Amino acid sequence: MTLRISWDAASARRLERQFLANPAEAGGNVAAVVSAMLGAHAQVLSAAELSVGVRTVGVTRTDVRAALWEDRSLVKTHGPRGTVHLLPADELPLWSAALTAVPSGPSPFAPAARMTDEQVAQVVAAIGDALDGVCLTVDELSEEVVARTGPWAGDRVMPAFQDMWPRWRQVMHRAGQSGALCFGPNRGRKVTYTRPPAFDPLPPEQALGMLVRRYLRAYGPATPRHFAKWLAAPGSWAGGLFGTLAEAGEIEEVDFEGVPAWVVAGDTEFPEAGRGARGVRLLPYFDAYGIAAQPRERLFRGPAYERALAGGQAGNYPVLLVDGVAAGVWHQRRQGRRTTVTVEPLGRLTARQERELGRQVERVGEVLQARPELVIGTVTAGPHA
Repeated sequence: MTLRISWDAASARRLERQFLANPAEAGGNVAAVVSAMLGAHAQVLSAAELSVGVRTVGVTRTDVRAALWEDRSLVKTHGPRGTVHLLPADELPLWSAALTAVPSGPSPFAPAARMTDEQVAQVVAAIGDALDGVCLTVDELSEEVVARTGPWAGDRVMPAFQDMWPRWRQVMHRAGQSGALCFGPNRGRKVTYTRPPAFDPLPPEQALGMLVRRYLRAYGPATPRHFAKWLAAPGSWAGGLFGTLAEAGEIEEVDFEGVPAWVVAGDTEFPEAGRGARGVRLLPYFDAYGIAAQPRERLFRGPAYERALAGGQAGNYPVLLVDGVAAGVWHQRRQGRRTTVTVEPLGRLTARQERELGRQVERVGEVLQARPELVIGTVTAGPHA
């Protein structure tokens, strides 16, 4: 008989495994928390710091930055969906092998701007060579790449932010995913890039199987479509991958709210419905939970689907999470040592929930090392402001 899993039970287990039901203990390993999240989205570094901080007792942005720039247990690089993430440094063999094995979709660029497979390989190799042991700004890196490949790599044919970038930049995410590039410390206000320590990627099939199992442990039950959406991968490819793992007995099918879904084989212990899913949490921009937890229409119910998403895309608004579902949006504006946290609930909060919200705002201030002020009202900032 197929095991039946409710949304409440799945939500409770996800929150526990994400350290959102109970934060990791003080003094814990920051990289271990990032590992449980399957990476912290870091296009805006302060959002990644908050994602990690709200999951760990006592951790501040200073601790996250120390893990990134001092002890190097974290790496800032291109992760799932080609977007910038914090990833554990010791997991790069897994991430690199898995991400580079995901089929890429059609190029979004005009035919005249595209690169051949041979040119892509040349550029990625040039990036890795140029960044070995040094930190370069993007302009410095561009000079090195063009010198190592040819003038074609520097042709300004790539539309970006009302400008035209050199051709080679369209594969920066591939260089990051392959281990040729990661972010270095800022040089003043300028971003720099460097090369992560050398590593040997896992065999691709092994890495993909591990990534599916880790995704299902963190965010399951899930369907191949859910996995494909999280990874920005073709749905048919994900379906084949799940089928192969099912045949090998590595994952098993369950009934998730009437829909066939998958969990890791034997990983079928779920909390009783409701236990662990209660409470108020503030999730920052592009928090891993809001991105990966599916189905999205159950996480973002009713008015939250319109207010807390942007065209169905999660992450563009920081989310107020109440009892495991999106129940509002919020925004923080820092001025000096103070930060004003404006929270817009989409329904009435109980007195208990308001008190817990106050504690969560205090925690946001601790992570960001600022004195917080809570304002309950309309969030006027637009998506990804």
